[in-house]
Amino acid sequence: MSARSGRQLSRLLSQKKRICVPGRTIQPTRFFSTPSQQPSQEGGFQKAKDKAAVGVFDWKAAGLFIATGIGLYFYFEHHKAQVQEQKRNELKKLKYGKPFVGGPFNLLDAKANTRFTQDNLLGKWSIIYFGFTNCPDVCPEELDKMTEVVDRIEKSHGEMVQPIFISCDPARDTADQLEKYLSDFHPRMVGLTGTYEEVKATCKAYRVYFSTPPNAKPDDDYLVDHSIFFYLMDPAGNFIEAFGKTSTADAVCLKFDEAFVDWKQRPQERA
Repeated sequence: MSARSGRQLSRLLSQKKRICVPGRTIQPTRFFSTPSQQPSQEGGFQKAKDKAAVGVFDWKAAGLFIATGIGLYFYFEHHKAQVQEQKRNELKKLKYGKPFVGGPFNLLDAKANTRFTQDNLLGKWSIIYFGFTNCPDVCPEELDKMTEVVDRIEKSHGEMVQPIFISCDPARDTADQLEKYLSDFHPRMVGLTGTYEEVKATCKAYRVYFSTPPNAKPDDDYLVDHSIFFYLMDPAGNFIEAFGKTSTADAVCLKFDEAFVDWKQRPQERA
């Protein structure tokens, strides 16, 4: 074969790009590279991978999640406030329903010389104190405080409180003795007395302890040990609060103002 023939054969083989195998001819597989598409495919794959890693949580889902959380928060806060208000109303019903202090009684009004019962408490606020006219110091101090409280309430709200003194020494505290003793205190102070059994029943209704001997005589010399409280009662005859020796006039007036505001919000009881 000449050199020229050899070059032609080589050229022919390079153009055809075929592989010869005895008995058949194999056409080589051609691979086409598309470099411009490879980055796009890799980027799409990465995005799919990232999405699979975080699921479907995107900004829209995040906003919905936050809005739902805020809504649930305000819902539970509102429900909590409703429950608390319901409890407060139940406590008010308990407090102003059946009183823990007070009840039926029947005593003698020393000044009017007429019977005075629980019905005489209706329509006015009342401050009630239990004591005895031979008390050396505590009773006068408490009655002075009652007088100050009533005067201050009258300046703010008018004449709506009746001060009441109930004797727990019926043997010595006659109607005349009571009227004379109470003249040193508030001019509208009502003095009540009665028999030993009547006084005992009244003290029991108001949870008042007293140690007057049941068979005491007017000329006997003895001291009476008793509870040192006066009671605030509303115009429906319900117990509001008890004030001890350490309670100041300021504290009593403040409590009255609170009770008065609450009372105005209960028209069903004022009717």
